[in-house]
Amino acid sequence: MKLIIAANWKMHKTAAETVSFCNSLKLREKEFSGVEVLLCPPYTALSAAAAALKGSAIKLGAQNMSWETEGAYTGEIAAPMLKEFGVTHVILGHSERRHIFGEADNVIRKKLEQALRFGLIPILCVGETGEQRSGGDTAAVLESQLRAALEGLDRESIAELIIAYEPVWAIGTGQAASPTDAADAASLVRSAAEKLLGGAMEGALRVQYGGSVNAGNIDGFVTLPPVNGALVGGASLAVDTFADLIKAAGEAAEC
Repeated sequence: MKLIIAANWKMHKTAAETVSFCNSLKLREKEFSGVEVLLCPPYTALSAAAAALKGSAIKLGAQNMSWETEGAYTGEIAAPMLKEFGVTHVILGHSERRHIFGEADNVIRKKLEQALRFGLIPILCVGETGEQRSGGDTAAVLESQLRAALEGLDRESIAELIIAYEPVWAIGTGQAASPTDAADAASLVRSAAEKLLGGAMEGALRVQYGGSVNAGNIDGFVTLPPVNGALVGGASLAVDTFADLIKAAGEAAEC
């Protein structure tokens, strides 16, 4: 199964900075083997990224979207607006959306349904807080988040779903989960998702790890079968750092 390495730039990079990054990354693209690469810049840089990535295999994603197609929703962005720029993927349910902006499970479910309606591939984020982990609730939290997002969905429409396991306590802290812990959680995620969605997902679901991942530790994650890539934050902001991570992931997966 091909790895997918996705860059989540969060609230970083202007359009000009995005063009410079994309042009530099394209120069190193020949070094990437067996890896699907996805960039998720801010909304304001999507047009610039789309133009800069033209002719490249690097895909373009968005960091979030509305559950509505249009309307009086100040500050929101709709799926057709993303599609206009060639966006193929969208991150949904990131812990910062859940915990800073208060997005509840039912909101994430509506966004997931909307993404599928417009043919966008969702990257559904799930993960536990440090308190939940300490209390032994990791499995219950992940299963609850997955059930709320996936139960009852049409199995065929969600066949390309990607799930990112992102332990909240590891995001931006420099403290990554151990590869074994990440693999255990990824196995749990895969099992729960396949149970909810049935045969449509069996053997096809890709599960990423996210949370202080970098070029120095990526091999420990992607060499374990349950993990099929990474959702990368801080380590995706510098071209060489991100390119080194992608290259390391591909080389590790080939071993």
